[in-house]
Amino acid sequence: MVFHPPVAIVAKAGDTGKYKVSLPAWNMILRGFMSGAYIAMGAGLATVCSTGLGATLGVGFAKFILGSVFPVGLIITILTGAELFTGDAMLAPMAAFIHKVSWASVINLWIWVYIGNLIGSVFYAFLMAYGPLTSWTAAGVGSATAFGVTAVNIAAGKVAYSGGMASLSLLLKAIGCNWLVNLAILLGICADDAIGKIVGIWFPIMAFVSSGFEHCVANMYFIPAGIMTAPYLSAEQIATIGIAKVQGLNWVTMWTNNIILVTIGNIIGGLLFVGVIYWVAFKKEIAALK
Repeated sequence: MVFHPPVAIVAKAGDTGKYKVSLPAWNMILRGFMSGAYIAMGAGLATVCSTGLGATLGVGFAKFILGSVFPVGLIITILTGAELFTGDAMLAPMAAFIHKVSWASVINLWIWVYIGNLIGSVFYAFLMAYGPLTSWTAAGVGSATAFGVTAVNIAAGKVAYSGGMASLSLLLKAIGCNWLVNLAILLGICADDAIGKIVGIWFPIMAFVSSGFEHCVANMYFIPAGIMTAPYLSAEQIATIGIAKVQGLNWVTMWTNNIILVTIGNIIGGLLFVGVIYWVAFKKEIAALK
């Protein structure tokens, strides 16, 4: 395995960001769609694999299993060249710092990739909601599966933040999330071979998911999957989750109680805690490479 020194990793991150901001808008959306779907694939797998584990093996172990399978989405994203907004929150500013690309081009990348991520995530949520999360009779009557109940429970929990310390907690979870996500991206850059990249990506992503942090693109899957599945819950399943929690789950609270604030926190985590800090730490060494 070949591993690059830290200064080379930061410089390569800037080079990657420069390439990304040069893409045409349609390509940003297309690659964003791909990554949104890939992250949703990891989120859907995590939902299925963690179902029922808390009651038998404990909540902590269930979180670990959820976190252990979730990284498949970022692994596919990085190894296939898709575009993830939360990674671009660090890579594009790195390009602005190192290569002096305009901040307008950074914002342009963020907007189009964010739209693509949203479309891809919601599309995959639709596949899951009317696939593994529900079961259907020959007459076309649907009911939520055990996996569907888990999906609604996860989604309802994510829109339960309602101001004050709850919102501050959500913001902090989002900052911590993208701090780890972008460290995973730097570790992915660190190695040249596939195994090295996969190992480097896996540990930080497992850590962020298992810790209960919040990722805006993952939530673009988790919450819509729950919203689409909720109408097929039985009265008993609704009672298990909580009537108030299920009633509070909708397309408006998805944004007002989660996605908007998580997006802001993810930008802070990626831009400030990785992009700015590593640029300042290695600024002189990067200049010496030129």
